[in-house]
Amino acid sequence: MTQTKVSRETGGQVRTERDSLGEMAVPAKAYYGIHTMRALENFPISSVPIGVITDLIRAFAIVKRAAASANKDLELIDPAKAAIIVRVCEELEAGQWHDQFVVDVIQGGAGTSTNMNFNEVIANRGLELLGRERGDYQALHPIDDVNASQSTNDTYPTAVRLGLCFAIGRLLVAMADLRASFEKKAFEFREVLKIGRTQLQDAVPMTLGQEFSTYAVMIGEDEERLREAMALITEINLGATAIGTGINTDPDYAPLACQYLARFSGMPMKPAANMVEATQDTGAFVQLSGVLKRIACKLSKTCNDLRLLSSGPQAGLNEILLPAKAAGSSIMPGKVNPIIPEVVNQVAFEVIGNDTTVTFASEAGQLQLNAFEPIMAYSLYKSVTHLQAACVTLAHNCVDGIRANVELLEQRVHMSAGLATALNPYIGYEAAAEVAKDAVKLGRPVAELVLERGLISAAQLREILQPDVLTRPTRIRRKAKA
Repeated sequence: MTQTKVSRETGGQVRTERDSLGEMAVPAKAYYGIHTMRALENFPISSVPIGVITDLIRAFAIVKRAAASANKDLELIDPAKAAIIVRVCEELEAGQWHDQFVVDVIQGGAGTSTNMNFNEVIANRGLELLGRERGDYQALHPIDDVNASQSTNDTYPTAVRLGLCFAIGRLLVAMADLRASFEKKAFEFREVLKIGRTQLQDAVPMTLGQEFSTYAVMIGEDEERLREAMALITEINLGATAIGTGINTDPDYAPLACQYLARFSGMPMKPAANMVEATQDTGAFVQLSGVLKRIACKLSKTCNDLRLLSSGPQAGLNEILLPAKAAGSSIMPGKVNPIIPEVVNQVAFEVIGNDTTVTFASEAGQLQLNAFEPIMAYSLYKSVTHLQAACVTLAHNCVDGIRANVELLEQRVHMSAGLATALNPYIGYEAAAEVAKDAVKLGRPVAELVLERGLISAAQLREILQPDVLTRPTRIRRKAKA
């Protein structure tokens, strides 16, 4: 039995627990124990406890539940103990006791403190359900029972991967929603003619619908890349224990535990072909991080376009109107800023930085284990969850409410020297270049100058300047040579 007393430092009730390093006081009401207390002392880094990463807590609970179920089937632990472990894990999956997961997300030990935190919470909550005192580990032991057939080196990466699958699923939904928003705008703007630009200089005509359709296509492509990356992280090393050899496990444990994991989680988790390789290799995290960076880069480019196209309203492009979401200035009355694209830009910058962290952490692995998976996990969870939130706010607080400045766009197409490009096949490059130069110099429409100089007939000019001809490939009927 554990001894309960009052702490001089806090005045609260504490219990004394022991490990191989000695004794420590643990808050009497805490479900965690001495190993977690040591982690709290050792890793005061980010002030972010693992308990805030709901996907990780849920995933780890499923891992422990799968392990207990396999251990029970193989008669490796007492069925009554397995049943109580499973019951506690189901409580954790339902969202209970997450405040008991207090170790810092950034920690040494390759995630050992996280695994110990879980073992202790499950054991002490199980003891409570059994009517025993917390810390009475003879009745239910955090390591001998809760951690049976396991090592941090297989449970932690398995839980990280499973939790990421949960988070990625929500990101894919958010990306599909954002893609649908751009597709709706592309259809709405399908007949709105405008001037495209290259290197910020006027180019040739296009439709605003074509411009917005590209944003939808880019997101769709990245959805496919994300699904591919997700498939890689469904390969797990559960049952590998310390370095992948499966020491201290039954030969049937790994496949059975993995079957339970897939059943309980609803995810297609599968055992790695080579457990030693899977225990040390974090390449799937690098791959996922790279895809997240790709998504971030393209979302940021899209938001740069939205900010530029909506710049103004009087001294900028002012081609589209973003929905006004907040007053833009404490000093300039009436100013409205593109705050939603701006916040998405910042999320993208964060994701790009997180990718660098994941890259360095993966490269730094040595021999049979990578000790730096905690910072990889934290970086990836931030990237996935923040991208998901960014997609949601961009779709509903920005894209859905965008309007086209149709009158201004029509005026600019009419006056644009870029129309001269469409005349190249008919009047030749040199003549078209002269017309374009004079159109800018004189401030006159290209069409007027072409007709005035007799370079083409009015009927043919009308045919060439049709929106369908200007914005799509078409068969060229060249001017007959004399």
